[in-house]
This record gives sequence, structure tokens and C-alpha cells, in this order.
Amino acid sequence: MISGTASVDELAAGAPEIAAFGTESIRLGGVTGLSLVAELRRPAREAVLPPGLHPIVPPAMSLLAWDVSESPWGAFSAAFVRVVCRSGARARTFCIGAAASTDDAVAGLRSQFGFPAQRAHVALRRHYDGVNLAVSPTDRASNGTGPMLELSALDPDPLSVGDLQHVGSMNLAHTPLGLRLVQVETHHEPSRVERLAARIEAFDAAAWGQPLLDPYWVVSCSVSLEDIEIPAIRFVCDPAVPAAEGTERVQ
Repeated sequence: MISGTASVDELAAGAPEIAAFGTESIRLGGVTGLSLVAELRRPAREAVLPPGLHPIVPPAMSLLAWDVSESPWGAFSAAFVRVVCRSGARARTFCIGAAASTDDAVAGLRSQFGFPAQRAHVALRRHYDGVNLAVSPTDRASNGTGPMLELSALDPDPLSVGDLQHVGSMNLAHTPLGLRLVQVETHHEPSRVERLAARIEAFDAAAWGQPLLDPYWVVSCSVSLEDIEIPAIRFVCDPAVPAAEGTERVQ
């Protein structure tokens, strides 16, 4: 089995800190969610993953975006760039970068679930004929920086609410148990799901923290109207060894 080759020490340099593991779930209400999978160029296969995770062939990026009406952190929008992988035999994603539109959401995503969130402008808009997503730095107007991400998706086609599958995220964070991959699951309760034909119009890989990411072919895209529950963290893994050797229960 192929394993990741990224330096754990280098990945840890920008990792968030979870001071204490929470015991309560977080519920997000009135969510418009976008889910997209795109193939990546070969150099991003194992080079972006720590040794404890295993790449898939061909490599793929999972992009997730939420426009949230209600949460413990208030209304916010967020986007997550993840690399599809496996932890042992289980399908997972490794979160490379994340962005959220409010300081409270950034703090909550980092301190409770280990997402490497940064503050940014995140605009997810659903229309009768499609969806648009734009993510840009908060200081774009002052320094001329371009967008972190822009995509458009058209021609929505209704799906059964049971057709949409979500894969958990492995987030590298400093925890009370040490540097660990934090396993974050999301439970989705969709009322409407549509698939779309999507196009990535701009993607600044360096702005998301990993210059090797080069999504070049969109495999699938969907949008959903839903509520989301994020349970408290139950498992973490040592990023340097396979899951069978390094998994620990925290709850």
C-alpha cells in the first residue's frame, strides 16, 4: 500500500491547536452545501499526505463549501480543500486548507475540530439554474491578490436525498495527546440534492497551503439543502504511522 511522504514536522508548522476535546455535537442549520471532486495531477499523490495516510489512484481533491444560517458561531460561510485518501482501509480526506467568513467560525473550526481555517471572504450562492462559489483573501482590495477559488456549476438535476455520500475528514492538529490526525465526521440531513456540471475557473493552490495541488478535471459536483451535525471527536491517529498502529480513542 502506498503511503504519504510529506514531512510531519513541516505539516505541523501551521497546524491548529485543540486544547481539550469537546463532548457535545455541533449542529449547523439551514445549510446550503456544495460538494465537488476533481482529479489532481500526479505530483500531488503521496507528496501532500503524512505517512499515516494512503493516497488513492488517481489522486483527487474533495472540495466542500457551506453557507450556514444557524450555528453556535452564528451565520457563516466556509470552504474546505481536502485530498481524498484512506486511513487504513477506510475512505477519508486530509484537510489541506479551510476558509471561513467570520472570526467566530474560524476559531470554532480550529479549536474544536482541528480544521486549518483562515479568515476569508466566502460566497456560496445557489440560483435556480446553478451555483457559484468564490473565496478570496480578506485583504484582496489592499494588496491586489487574486481569488483563492472561483467555480461555477450549472444545470441542476434532482437526485434522491440518499444518493449523496460524505467522507470524514482527517485534520492535523496539536491535541492533549500530542500531534494527531483528528477524525471529523459529519452527519447530513438533506431535504434536497441536485447534481450539476461544474467548472473550476480559478484555484490558487499556494493560498490553500499546498502548491502541489492542481485540480484539472471535475469528476462530480452536487449541491444540497440540509442540516449538518458534527459529533464530538472520538478517534485520533498518529500521523507518522498507519491507522492500525496509531489510532487512539478519546471518548
